[in-house]
Amino acid sequence: MIDPIRELKTRAEILHKQKKPDGDAKLRLRDCLNIVAARVGFENWKQAKAAISGQSGVVDYGKLLYPVPSGGHINRWYTSYQEAAEVQVAEGGWLLAYKRQFLIVDRHFVESLGLDPEDPDWAAIGFNWVVPSDPFARVRLYSRLIDLKR
Repeated sequence: MIDPIRELKTRAEILHKQKKPDGDAKLRLRDCLNIVAARVGFENWKQAKAAISGQSGVVDYGKLLYPVPSGGHINRWYTSYQEAAEVQVAEGGWLLAYKRQFLIVDRHFVESLGLDPEDPDWAAIGFNWVVPSDPFARVRLYSRLIDLKR
């Protein structure tokens, strides 16, 4: 397993080394971190690092878990985490996050992300991406998702 934060930093370092200064505008490593974060669905590096590391108080999970196009799936959407969590516990499914919203998806949606719905890490996180039972299992799932975004 790769550390997803380290992987994104490595990608930013590679990008930084590849880019040549354009006149007076020099691309800084900080800029490359933001570019790499945007490529995997986050607004910036700070947001990516907070979401991936599971920092408390994360309110925006980016778009990594709901890539475009994701049509053809019927998902249940919620603006309240509490409501989504109650429905997920009562009815099952995978509770994911998109920006500041929450959605409950089925196994076909998980497959469309490129992940295995039978992966034991889903059970380890309680099928709840937002408040995982095992945060390290969610890091492993993040790692797999980011690896798919090469």
